[in-house]
Amino acid sequence: MIPFFDHTPAAPKICGITTIDDAYGVIESGAGALGFNFYAPSPRSIPLGSDLAWIRKLKADYPDVARVAVVVNPDETLLKKLLETKSFDAIQFHGDESPEFCSVEGIRFPHWIKALRVRSEENLRAASNFHTPFLLLDAAVPGTYGGSGHTIDWRLASWFVADHPDKRVILAGGLTPENVAEAVSQVHPHAVDAASGVESAAGVKDPLKVREFIASAMAG
Repeated sequence: MIPFFDHTPAAPKICGITTIDDAYGVIESGAGALGFNFYAPSPRSIPLGSDLAWIRKLKADYPDVARVAVVVNPDETLLKKLLETKSFDAIQFHGDESPEFCSVEGIRFPHWIKALRVRSEENLRAASNFHTPFLLLDAAVPGTYGGSGHTIDWRLASWFVADHPDKRVILAGGLTPENVAEAVSQVHPHAVDAASGVESAAGVKDPLKVREFIASAMAG
Protein backbone atom coordinates (compact mmCIF):
# COMPACT_ATOMS: atom_id res chain seq x y z
CA MET A 1 0.00 0.00 0.00
CA ILE A 2 1.40 3.38 -1.06
CA PRO A 3 -0.01 6.40 0.82
CA PHE A 4 -0.20 8.60 -2.28
CA PHE A 5 -2.92 6.42 -3.80
CA ASP A 6 -4.80 5.62 -0.61
CA HIS A 7 -4.75 8.74 1.58
CA THR A 8 -6.47 12.10 1.02
CA PRO A 9 -4.96 14.62 1.18
CA ALA A 10 -1.87 12.93 -0.18
CA ALA A 11 1.59 14.45 -0.02
CA PRO A 12 2.34 16.31 -3.29
CA LYS A 13 3.54 14.77 -6.52
CA ILE A 14 6.60 16.42 -8.03
CA CYS A 15 6.86 15.80 -11.74
CA GLY A 16 9.68 15.96 -14.27
CA ILE A 17 12.36 14.27 -12.16
CA THR A 18 15.45 13.66 -14.31
CA THR A 19 18.24 12.74 -11.87
CA ILE A 20 18.64 10.60 -8.78
CA ASP A 21 19.94 13.59 -6.81
CA ASP A 22 16.78 15.56 -7.56
CA ALA A 23 14.72 12.50 -6.70
CA TYR A 24 16.32 12.07 -3.28
CA GLY A 25 16.00 15.78 -2.54
CA VAL A 26 12.32 15.81 -3.46
CA ILE A 27 11.55 12.71 -1.44
CA GLU A 28 13.39 14.00 1.61
CA SER A 29 11.37 17.22 1.33
CA GLY A 30 8.19 15.21 1.84
CA ALA A 31 6.84 14.35 -1.62
CA GLY A 32 4.39 11.49 -1.86
CA ALA A 33 4.99 10.74 -5.53
CA LEU A 34 7.53 11.42 -8.25
CA GLY A 35 6.71 11.80 -11.95
CA PHE A 36 9.17 10.67 -14.64
CA ASN A 37 8.48 12.10 -18.09
CA PHE A 38 8.89 9.92 -21.18
CA TYR A 39 7.54 12.40 -23.74
CA ALA A 40 10.56 13.19 -25.94
CA PRO A 41 9.65 16.81 -26.86
CA SER A 42 9.50 17.80 -23.19
CA PRO A 43 12.58 19.48 -21.67
CA ARG A 44 12.04 17.16 -18.68
CA SER A 45 11.98 13.93 -20.66
CA ILE A 46 14.06 10.83 -19.95
CA PRO A 47 15.32 9.13 -23.16
CA LEU A 48 13.70 5.79 -23.82
CA GLY A 49 17.08 4.04 -24.06
CA SER A 50 18.27 5.27 -20.67
CA ASP A 51 19.25 2.90 -17.89
CA LEU A 52 16.41 3.21 -15.39
CA ALA A 53 18.12 1.27 -12.61
CA TRP A 54 18.27 4.49 -10.55
CA ILE A 55 14.48 4.65 -10.53
CA ARG A 56 14.27 1.05 -9.31
CA LYS A 57 16.75 1.94 -6.57
CA LEU A 58 14.39 4.62 -5.33
CA LYS A 59 11.80 1.94 -4.62
CA ALA A 60 14.25 -0.02 -2.52
CA ASP A 61 15.25 3.06 -0.53
CA TYR A 62 11.77 4.66 -0.30
CA PRO A 63 9.07 2.00 -0.81
CA ASP A 64 6.25 4.30 0.36
CA VAL A 65 6.84 6.91 -2.35
CA ALA A 66 4.97 6.41 -5.63
CA ARG A 67 6.86 6.39 -8.93
CA VAL A 68 4.74 7.49 -11.89
CA ALA A 69 5.68 7.14 -15.56
CA VAL A 70 4.24 10.08 -17.52
CA VAL A 71 3.51 9.34 -21.18
CA VAL A 72 1.87 11.09 -24.12
CA ASN A 73 0.13 8.93 -26.73
CA PRO A 74 2.55 6.05 -26.05
CA ASP A 75 3.25 3.24 -28.48
CA GLU A 76 3.77 -0.40 -27.56
CA THR A 77 7.56 -0.05 -27.62
CA LEU A 78 7.47 2.53 -24.84
CA LEU A 79 4.86 0.72 -22.79
CA LYS A 80 6.78 -2.56 -23.02
CA LYS A 81 10.00 -0.83 -21.94
CA LEU A 82 8.31 0.75 -18.91
CA LEU A 83 6.78 -2.55 -17.88
CA GLU A 84 10.01 -4.49 -18.29
CA THR A 85 11.88 -2.15 -15.96
CA LYS A 86 9.47 -2.94 -13.10
CA SER A 87 10.20 0.58 -11.91
CA PHE A 88 6.75 2.17 -11.77
CA ASP A 89 3.74 2.10 -9.45
CA ALA A 90 1.53 3.91 -11.95
CA ILE A 91 1.33 5.22 -15.49
CA GLN A 92 -0.06 8.67 -16.24
CA PHE A 93 -1.63 9.15 -19.66
CA HIS A 94 -1.10 12.82 -20.48
CA GLY A 95 -1.99 12.94 -24.17
CA ASP A 96 -5.04 12.33 -26.34
CA GLU A 97 -5.48 8.71 -25.32
CA SER A 98 -9.00 7.31 -25.62
CA PRO A 99 -10.88 5.82 -22.67
CA GLU A 100 -10.61 2.41 -24.33
CA PHE A 101 -6.85 2.70 -24.77
CA CYS A 102 -6.35 3.78 -21.16
CA SER A 103 -8.48 0.95 -19.81
CA VAL A 104 -6.64 -1.71 -21.79
CA GLU A 105 -3.10 -0.40 -21.27
CA GLY A 106 -3.57 1.08 -17.82
CA ILE A 107 -4.39 -2.20 -16.12
CA ARG A 108 -0.93 -3.48 -17.03
CA PHE A 109 0.32 -1.22 -14.21
CA PRO A 110 -0.67 -1.23 -10.52
CA HIS A 111 -2.49 2.11 -10.99
CA TRP A 112 -3.21 4.46 -13.85
CA ILE A 113 -3.92 8.17 -13.97
CA LYS A 114 -5.60 10.11 -16.76
CA ALA A 115 -4.66 13.76 -17.22
CA LEU A 116 -7.34 16.08 -18.56
CA ARG A 117 -6.43 19.44 -20.06
CA VAL A 118 -9.08 21.81 -18.76
CA ARG A 119 -10.25 25.04 -20.33
CA SER A 120 -14.00 24.79 -19.76
CA GLU A 121 -16.68 22.65 -18.14
CA GLU A 122 -16.99 20.79 -21.43
CA ASN A 123 -13.47 19.41 -21.02
CA LEU A 124 -14.49 17.89 -17.69
CA ARG A 125 -17.48 16.04 -19.12
CA ALA A 126 -15.09 13.51 -20.64
CA ALA A 127 -13.88 12.50 -17.18
CA SER A 128 -16.68 9.98 -16.62
CA ASN A 129 -15.50 8.01 -19.65
CA PHE A 130 -12.20 7.10 -17.98
CA HIS A 131 -12.58 4.18 -15.59
CA THR A 132 -10.00 5.15 -13.01
CA PRO A 133 -10.43 7.01 -9.73
CA PHE A 134 -7.26 9.02 -10.44
CA LEU A 135 -7.73 12.09 -12.63
CA LEU A 136 -5.18 14.87 -13.01
CA LEU A 137 -6.52 18.30 -14.00
CA ASP A 138 -4.02 20.38 -15.96
CA ALA A 139 -4.15 23.61 -17.95
CA ALA A 140 -5.20 23.44 -21.59
CA VAL A 141 -2.50 25.30 -23.52
CA PRO A 142 -2.37 24.85 -27.32
CA GLY A 143 0.71 23.00 -28.51
CA THR A 144 1.68 21.59 -25.11
CA TYR A 145 0.96 18.49 -23.05
CA GLY A 146 1.59 19.98 -19.60
CA GLY A 147 4.47 21.74 -17.92
CA SER A 148 3.33 25.09 -19.34
CA GLY A 149 3.22 26.98 -16.04
CA HIS A 150 -0.38 28.08 -16.70
CA THR A 151 -3.07 27.63 -14.04
CA ILE A 152 -6.51 26.21 -14.62
CA ASP A 153 -9.78 27.72 -13.41
CA TRP A 154 -9.83 26.65 -9.77
CA ARG A 155 -13.58 27.28 -9.59
CA LEU A 156 -14.14 24.64 -12.25
CA ALA A 157 -11.79 22.27 -10.49
CA SER A 158 -13.55 22.86 -7.17
CA TRP A 159 -16.92 22.15 -8.73
CA PHE A 160 -15.61 18.95 -10.25
CA VAL A 161 -14.10 17.69 -6.98
CA ALA A 162 -17.32 18.40 -5.08
CA ASP A 163 -19.47 16.78 -7.78
CA HIS A 164 -17.31 13.64 -8.12
CA PRO A 165 -16.54 12.30 -4.62
CA ASP A 166 -15.66 8.95 -6.20
CA LYS A 167 -12.68 10.50 -8.03
CA ARG A 168 -9.28 11.24 -6.54
CA VAL A 169 -8.40 14.47 -8.28
CA ILE A 170 -4.79 15.58 -8.60
CA LEU A 171 -4.61 19.32 -9.24
CA ALA A 172 -1.83 20.54 -11.55
CA GLY A 173 -1.21 23.52 -13.79
CA GLY A 174 0.96 26.45 -12.77
CA LEU A 175 1.16 25.63 -9.07
CA THR A 176 3.98 27.30 -7.14
CA PRO A 177 5.02 27.75 -3.51
CA GLU A 178 3.21 31.08 -3.61
CA ASN A 179 -0.21 29.90 -4.82
CA VAL A 180 -0.54 26.24 -3.84
CA ALA A 181 -2.05 26.85 -0.40
CA GLU A 182 -4.82 28.96 -1.94
CA ALA A 183 -5.39 26.32 -4.63
CA VAL A 184 -5.74 23.58 -2.02
CA SER A 185 -8.13 25.66 0.09
CA GLN A 186 -10.35 26.35 -2.92
CA VAL A 187 -10.29 22.99 -4.68
CA HIS A 188 -9.72 20.41 -1.90
CA PRO A 189 -7.99 17.93 -4.23
CA HIS A 190 -6.72 14.48 -3.42
CA ALA A 191 -3.21 15.81 -4.13
CA VAL A 192 -1.35 18.52 -6.03
CA ASP A 193 1.31 18.23 -8.72
CA ALA A 194 4.09 20.60 -9.73
CA ALA A 195 6.89 20.64 -12.29
CA SER A 196 7.94 24.05 -13.62
CA GLY A 197 6.77 25.81 -10.45
CA VAL A 198 9.53 24.22 -8.37
CA GLU A 199 12.42 24.51 -10.82
CA SER A 200 15.46 26.72 -11.27
CA ALA A 201 15.59 25.63 -14.94
CA ALA A 202 13.58 23.20 -17.04
CA GLY A 203 14.13 19.76 -15.55
CA VAL A 204 16.23 21.05 -12.63
CA LYS A 205 14.45 21.10 -9.28
CA ASP A 206 15.14 23.97 -6.89
CA PRO A 207 15.47 22.45 -3.39
CA LEU A 208 14.15 25.53 -1.62
CA LYS A 209 11.13 25.85 -3.91
CA VAL A 210 10.38 22.15 -3.50
CA ARG A 211 10.47 22.37 0.29
CA GLU A 212 8.33 25.50 0.33
CA PHE A 213 5.85 24.02 -2.13
CA ILE A 214 5.36 20.83 -0.16
CA ALA A 215 5.08 22.64 3.16
CA SER A 216 2.53 25.12 1.77
CA ALA A 217 0.50 22.40 0.08
CA MET A 218 0.22 20.32 3.22
CA ALA A 219 -0.62 23.39 5.30
CA GLY A 220 -3.30 24.54 2.85
